[in-house]
Amino acid sequence: MTFDTPINRAGTHCVKWDMMESLYGLSPRDGLAMWVADMEFRPPQVVQQALDKMLAHGVYGYFGDDRAYLEAIRWWMQTRHGWTVDPEWIFTTHGLVNGTALCVDAFTAPGDGVILMTPVYHAFSRIIKAAGREAVECPLALVDGVAQLDIPAWEARLTGREKLLILCSPHNPGGRVWTVAELQAVADFCQRHDLVLLSDEIHHDLVYPGQKHTVMPNAVPEIADRLIMMTATTKTFNIAGAHIGNVIISDPELRKTFANKMNAMGISPNSFGMHMATAAYSPEGAAWVDDLMHYLDGNRRLFDEGIARIPGLRSTPLQSTYLAWVDFSGTGMTPAEAIDRVEKVAKIATNHGASFGAGGETFLRFNLACPRAQIADAVDRLQRAFSDLQ
Repeated sequence: MTFDTPINRAGTHCVKWDMMESLYGLSPRDGLAMWVADMEFRPPQVVQQALDKMLAHGVYGYFGDDRAYLEAIRWWMQTRHGWTVDPEWIFTTHGLVNGTALCVDAFTAPGDGVILMTPVYHAFSRIIKAAGREAVECPLALVDGVAQLDIPAWEARLTGREKLLILCSPHNPGGRVWTVAELQAVADFCQRHDLVLLSDEIHHDLVYPGQKHTVMPNAVPEIADRLIMMTATTKTFNIAGAHIGNVIISDPELRKTFANKMNAMGISPNSFGMHMATAAYSPEGAAWVDDLMHYLDGNRRLFDEGIARIPGLRSTPLQSTYLAWVDFSGTGMTPAEAIDRVEKVAKIATNHGASFGAGGETFLRFNLACPRAQIADAVDRLQRAFSDLQ
């Protein structure tokens, strides 16, 4: 298989394609699904082989003896990120949305504030509000179209009820890879305000050539007593349906609190996800990721070049992720008018920027993890839909 090979996902209970008509009014027959953050690619063959072995055995009982799984995580983090992880620090959750919800429940109480650096992944706000906490939006500053920390402005927004800050690193949307200095600034902010820091690093393998992601424990080792890390194979290897992720906590007291919450919720792992993740975190998986990022780099260049030819549109320079973040404010259109053109004229389903919180209102998020021919098609559709501006 190559990344150029199209795979028809319609009719397979695929959220991205099979829910597009009911949510956007776009049929999979002539619409392009560029919203949900999963890829149009099969995972590496080593993952398929792990599933084939399970299917050949034919008995799907409870998963036990997780030593190989924990060793695969330890190896990956050490080899790919230079981060030494003790297997005793690792908790397995049903994906990182579930991991986030558990952390909000474990480390805050109803009425507490949870800080979000907006615009940011929309599920965070949904979880916080559903749990009876307050989502405290601290907008990022835009400097030449690139997101920057704006800590002085954040200070003015705090009420004293805040207990947790969720960091998205690399950032979704916008694709920012935070520098070590920026990570240190976030850590300092958390220490000054006695905040637990939850670092969601689900995109940390999806970094483009010339960029360097630093895991928070390496950037600021001294923050271990308030740091919770979240990582997963799911975004990296396109196995989101496995619903598996890791909450990694080095501090004994934080770890005890989280373990109690896990036990109280009765959470145990999904055996399919365990086998898939173990196979993915391997030399074969690493080679596949390297090839993937080379391919995605070509996709983002093609997309950005096409967007640059449409007056009034600006695509944020991606440093990581496969999620393009496009600003339509320069068109002079309202967000509703821009969305209407993208969906009804170009027939492309995207994520609406307002759902990511303050600062996202004039943006749309496009998923670029698809065969390059689809990127070319999307660019052509957008150029035709906005042809009156050219």
